[in-house]
Amino acid sequence: MKKTLLFIFSMMFCAQTYAQVTFEKFESRKLNSTRELKIKLPDNYDPDSDLKHPVIIVFDAEYLFEPVSGQVSYQTYFDEMPKSIIVGVVQGKERFYDSYFDEVSGLPFESGDRFYKFIDQELIPYIDSKYNTSKFKVAVGHDLMGNFINSFLFQDTPIFQAYINLSPDFKGTMSQNVATRLEWLENDVFYYMATANGDIKPIRDRIRQTNEDLKVLDNQNLTYYFDELVGDSHYTLVTGALSKALDRIFELYKPLDEKELKEKAFPYEGTLDDYIVDRYERIDDLFGIFKPISEEELKDLIAIADQREDIESVYRIGKLANKLNPSSSFGTYHMALHAEKLGKTKKALKLYESALTLDDMAHINKEFIMAHVEDLKFVEDDTETEDEDDEEN
Repeated sequence: MKKTLLFIFSMMFCAQTYAQVTFEKFESRKLNSTRELKIKLPDNYDPDSDLKHPVIIVFDAEYLFEPVSGQVSYQTYFDEMPKSIIVGVVQGKERFYDSYFDEVSGLPFESGDRFYKFIDQELIPYIDSKYNTSKFKVAVGHDLMGNFINSFLFQDTPIFQAYINLSPDFKGTMSQNVATRLEWLENDVFYYMATANGDIKPIRDRIRQTNEDLKVLDNQNLTYYFDELVGDSHYTLVTGALSKALDRIFELYKPLDEKELKEKAFPYEGTLDDYIVDRYERIDDLFGIFKPISEEELKDLIAIADQREDIESVYRIGKLANKLNPSSSFGTYHMALHAEKLGKTKKALKLYESALTLDDMAHINKEFIMAHVEDLKFVEDDTETEDEDDEEN
């Protein structure tokens, strides 16, 4: 039932976004021919904005573009992945020539090599020059083109940082070459591969053997995912695999969830403000895009800090919140709470009163803060001496 609903939603998004797709003719010197492109920009795309977008290159766009576009629209709607630029290369009858390979290595050869250079030296530089693109590029290939996209791994610095291999039909020694290359990667790469129990048997067998070779690799620069879908064929696996691939590739981009809070934030050695700042710096480094830390995530971290009995993190998250959004009472309130827990009544009162002048939080209003103030006024004035660091907001 879940798979059916996901498919229906995807098709709905496909229908809504189809009208927003532009078709473009590209004159290629490498191919000495004209190729048709399908290009889908993010909703409300602003060419004058500083916001950068990942680029997803879709091969076999005549049938694969819409499923990719539908999944991207679905996941960006729920902020599960960044808004991305999707570029589809329509291949049609040229597909066989585009994927032409050396029978020993499986690498592009003759017409396949010309198509490779078209992507590497013409198409991607053109897209980068025309649109607000980030450094993060994703390649999506199925069957023969699933084999083809792996050839981009063999550059010293691969132009794609993520590879979605949908039932790849590995040729020659390509699968062994891929395993060797991924073992010695020096750049961050996401590698996703999928088959299904109803896949074409020779293709499925080779994919499963390739998975055995890849899952034992120990390389910190490689993030590898594999799925064998149940109840799908060589063709119907596309929708489900795309959903899983994008979900996993952009896992870091998603807001903090319960699993990450429990497994990563709670045992983190250090204060939790450092955890969230480091996390978002990795998003910027990896995807080449800026994403702000939400107040909801800071609230979740405060809850984790309480579970850890980590008073220092409460204070430091408060300071971070003030830096991110000085008009919100969130940061000052939690700094006041920190002072109250330490028994620094005068300081707590001062901070609570300051919080009353700021914007309400979604979960705490001025009435709630005022209750803290009234309670503290009944407490005897303490005789603490506040140092300069205590006075910081």
